[in-house]
Amino acid sequence: MKSRTLLESFNYAFAGVIYALKTQRNMRLHFLATVAVLLASLLLKIGKTDFLVLILTIAFVITAEMINTAIEATIDLITSKYHPVAAIAKNVAAGAVLVAATVAVFVGYLTFFPKIDPLIPRVIDMLQQTPAYLTLIGLILTVIAVIAGKALLKCGTPLQGGMPSGHAALSTSAATVISLLSRNGLITMLASFLVFLVAESRVEKEIHTWPEVLVGAVVGFLLTLLVFQIMG
Repeated sequence: MKSRTLLESFNYAFAGVIYALKTQRNMRLHFLATVAVLLASLLLKIGKTDFLVLILTIAFVITAEMINTAIEATIDLITSKYHPVAAIAKNVAAGAVLVAATVAVFVGYLTFFPKIDPLIPRVIDMLQQTPAYLTLIGLILTVIAVIAGKALLKCGTPLQGGMPSGHAALSTSAATVISLLSRNGLITMLASFLVFLVAESRVEKEIHTWPEVLVGAVVGFLLTLLVFQIMG
């Protein structure tokens, strides 16, 4: 539909953004990442040049995702059957998003890591020096939330699915041990990334939901931290 006024043009453009947000999970993840990056840039007080690079990178990723969505919608409109050329078009569009996201990760690393790295050992020391009873209280509250969730949702089995995610708890526990022992910013970030991949795989396979993996991660973190506080 051709827009007759400038206001209609803006309305159609915003409708496209809203459609992508409503229908595309990756688009919602990009927007959540955008909010997190902007908050981090404010907290860490990055310079104007770094902030400009972040804004351009964010726009690059979101634009790539929206173009990918438009290409997929166009192909689905033309044909509902599998066609190798249609598959190539979709794969290339998805590849463009992957390239943009990879660039964004490197930009974020180069921008934030120099500021975060010196803080990580201090945060680890602060966590280990926190009174153990505070961690115990947090763990008790988490367990209560888990029990309440299982009672209300009535889903999952002892070894698969349900609240909380055991995979998320174990991977977070391992990542916490690695972080506390290494006291290294880069190692901590890599371990955290592996935890995210485990959580994403559980959600992707529809074995768990994001609240289930988040609660599992909290349980794993608090239990491991409590052990280190008591033994340390």
